Amino acid sequence: MKRSIANMSAKTYKKLTAKQFSSDFQSAIAIEELPIPTPNSGEILIRNKFAGINAGFDTLICQGNIPYVNLTPPFDLGVEAVGEVVAIGEAVEGFQVGDAVATTGRGGGYREYQLIPAQLGFKVAEAIPEILTLMPTGISALVALEQAGEMQSQETILITAAAGGTGHIAVQLAKLAGNHVIGTCGSDAKAQLLQELGCDRVINYHHENLNAVLKQEYPNGINLVFDCVGGTVFDTCLDHLAVRGRLVVVGFISEYAKVPPVVSQPRIYHQLFWKAASVRAFLMPHYAEYMVEARDRLLNLFYTHQLRVAINPTPFHGIESIPIAVNYLLSGKNMGKVVVQFYE
Repeated sequence: MKRSIANMSAKTYKKLTAKQFSSDFQSAIAIEELPIPTPNSGEILIRNKFAGINAGFDTLICQGNIPYVNLTPPFDLGVEAVGEVVAIGEAVEGFQVGDAVATTGRGGGYREYQLIPAQLGFKVAEAIPEILTLMPTGISALVALEQAGEMQSQETILITAAAGGTGHIAVQLAKLAGNHVIGTCGSDAKAQLLQELGCDRVINYHHENLNAVLKQEYPNGINLVFDCVGGTVFDTCLDHLAVRGRLVVVGFISEYAKVPPVVSQPRIYHQLFWKAASVRAFLMPHYAEYMVEARDRLLNLFYTHQLRVAINPTPFHGIESIPIAVNYLLSGKNMGKVVVQFYE
């Protein structure tokens, strides 16, 4: 197959790299400008249109605190992106210039162009930001609920940070499975979104106390907790697990940019043992065998209008806006998935 190249006037592109390890994301990063590469045999060149912001992962990787990723600076940043194929190398089948493609490779997101082996791209109907909520964010929500959490039907499920990129997908998946869903959030606008998504009980922690609500309204406890927050929220959720309840740690955004506090209290098994309850942790790379089926199911739910995808309305444009977007997400202000847009 002959190499195919779109008509491109640009000769260079920008990308974000981690130049050094630092506890502060802004201090760790640098913007580089490089020539746009030409694809070799078996490769495709993609012009990224949108990239997903993953503030927790970004912060931890720039601190050197992700054990399964052994990197030495400088290294590329960003993960999920969706864009358009602009050049195709020889021996590539199944792609044409102009195709919309999603990618989820580490280092492929925070850059205007990326060159990848063709088999690592996934064709989608359109290069829209909603795809970034489904891949890999939504995939994580689905696999965490079903595999780590062993979600069933007619259970009481609590989802923290429920209006966030991962949380609002988890809410809908739990409802589709036939469960009573509680969602926590921190604003009236987020509470309204959760009500629209079918949340049975919304707890705005600025107006209500999580512990008090669970104690009064759910005396039999929570069957499954999907926790993205950590800290004292984790402690409260742990106290309210039902008999054989499961608490799945999906993240701990309350501590990403901070030094973890020293906790002095009875060992965790005292809260778990008498209920035969459990705490599990979810990390997508350890559940890779479920990714393809989860991806296909989520896309089908989205395209058949059974799943609503919320994109955070605050716009972020260009490479330079990424550290601002990271801090915005860490602040908890977002409602839905935070994305950066590289071109109109």
